[in-house]
Amino acid sequence: MNPNSMAEDLKTRVKDFWQANPCGAKFAEEGIGSREFFAHVERHRYETEWHIPEVVGFDRWRDKDVLEVGCGLGTDGVRFARAGARYTGIDLTERSIELVRRRFEYEGLAAELRAADAEALPFADSSFDLVYSHGVLHHTPDTEKAINEVHRVLRPGGTAMVMLYHRRSYNYYVNIMTLRRLGVRLLRFDWGPRFVHKLTGEDEARLSELQRAYRRDPAALLDRNEFLNQNTDGAGNPLARAYSRREALEMFSRFNATRAEVHFLNKRWIPLIGNLMPRAVERRLARVAGWHLWIIARK
Repeated sequence: MNPNSMAEDLKTRVKDFWQANPCGAKFAEEGIGSREFFAHVERHRYETEWHIPEVVGFDRWRDKDVLEVGCGLGTDGVRFARAGARYTGIDLTERSIELVRRRFEYEGLAAELRAADAEALPFADSSFDLVYSHGVLHHTPDTEKAINEVHRVLRPGGTAMVMLYHRRSYNYYVNIMTLRRLGVRLLRFDWGPRFVHKLTGEDEARLSELQRAYRRDPAALLDRNEFLNQNTDGAGNPLARAYSRREALEMFSRFNATRAEVHFLNKRWIPLIGNLMPRAVERRLARVAGWHLWIIARK
């Protein structure tokens, strides 16, 4: 199979995964697509990732043309629209677009929504004042191509805000590559998924899926790239990448002004003291070892 065909096959698998697992849906128990479901998802997002409104400043984008690449369940998109932005949202999956359209209809808000590929944005050059993408572009086969598309559709002087997973973080080195790699060995036992579920709260069905992968080929699952895939957004995720600041900034080299910020400690994976940590301490540690690497760039 040639490289282009391999990339398209991977993208199809990425799409299939997110079509079946809309981003953020696992954090709500209410019926998916209900008013209560969206309210729960929004509450969870900003209680857990309280830094997002601070970084984005939704009110700053009133009367501006905003594109969100990978709109998920529309949680941030609704915030842009409530603040008075002219909001456009795209997602690779039709399921996401269906749910976001319903979300906006509940609130009587206007939006342009369409299924589209981040690597080939269906918009003219210089169309938007802000292109925003939170936790999406590390899931597409050619992240740099998607970033170049962000640059193309931005107006001169426009802003890009893109969150990528941060490799030099507590979550990558300690949680995923140390604690989880040790813990996954428990899945060799029949009681493993149930035990790990009680220990961590992870979904037992997804742990059972990891168990099957581990039993089928332990070495393949424990490969660092594959292990990252399976331990960011759920078992079965075919692609996830994490970047250093330097690597991320290099991909944004076409922009005129670029800075990197690190947020979100993911403290629920810090044993014993994580949930007791004061926000001031969390903020300070997250700036050094946080899981979310934000690139904020000006065209």
